[in-house]
Amino acid sequence: MTKLTNSQLAPISDDLTMWSALRQHTQARIGLGRAGSALPTRHRLELQAAHAAARDAVHSPFDPETVAAGLAGEPTVRVRSAAGDRLTYLQRPDLGRRLDDIDRAHLPGGDWDLVFVVADGLSSRAVHEHAARVVRATTALLDPGLRVAPVILAEQARVALGDDVAHAMGAEMVVVLIGERPGMSAADSLGAYLTYAPRPGTTTDADRNCLSNIRPPLGLTYETAAAKLAALIGRARELGLTGVGLKDEADIPARPAVEDKARSGP
Repeated sequence: MTKLTNSQLAPISDDLTMWSALRQHTQARIGLGRAGSALPTRHRLELQAAHAAARDAVHSPFDPETVAAGLAGEPTVRVRSAAGDRLTYLQRPDLGRRLDDIDRAHLPGGDWDLVFVVADGLSSRAVHEHAARVVRATTALLDPGLRVAPVILAEQARVALGDDVAHAMGAEMVVVLIGERPGMSAADSLGAYLTYAPRPGTTTDADRNCLSNIRPPLGLTYETAAAKLAALIGRARELGLTGVGLKDEADIPARPAVEDKARSGP
C-alpha cells in the first residue's frame, strides 16, 4: 500500500480546511469528499434525513388553529380549495387554484384594500412556524387608513387561490403567504406573493411580486420581509400595479451625488 508523504498530505489538509470554512457560509452541500466512489457515511445519512424532512413537509396536514392562535385575536376565516384531499391537490394543481364553491359563497364581502391569505402550499410546517408573525409584522407597518380584511386560512391551496379569494371578497390587493416547495436544504421556507387587482384565470405570475425564503435565521427575517412587503404594498397602490412593473428597490444602494461643475464653478 502506497503511503503519502508529508508534502503530499499538506495540500489535502489545506483543501479540507478551505471547504470547512466555506461551509460555514452556506447550506449548500459543497466539498463533502468521498468514501471510495460514494459520499462519506455521515453526509449520506444527512442527505437521507433532509429528503425525509422534505417529504414530511409536503404531506403533513395543515392546522389552521395553529396559525389563528399566532394571530392574537385577529379575525380569521377558513376556506378550502376545490382539491378535496392532499393526493388530489398534488395531482391536480388547477384545483388548488380555485375556491371550493360553498366556501366562496360564505366569504365576507366588503370594500377592502387588502386581504392576507395564509395557504398551506407545499409546506404546512413553514406556514405554522412563520406565517402569523409575518402577518403581524407587516400589518404593523401599513398605513393605518388601509382597510384590511379578515385573514383567510386556506387549505390545499396554491398561490393563485388568492386571486379567487380577493375577487370574491372585493379586495383591491392580496398577499398570499404560502409554504414553498421543500428542498434538500430547507423544508420550512415561506413565500409571500403580492398581487394588485387580481382576476381569477387571467392574472399570471408576471403580475405578482414575490418574496422568497422567509425563515429566520437562515433566510429573510420577519422584520425584513415585513418592511419589503409594506413598501411594495404602498407602491402598488400608488402605481396601480404589481409584477414586472413594480420593483423592490430597498436593497439598491443610493446613487452617489454628482457635483454639477457647470453650476458650482472650478
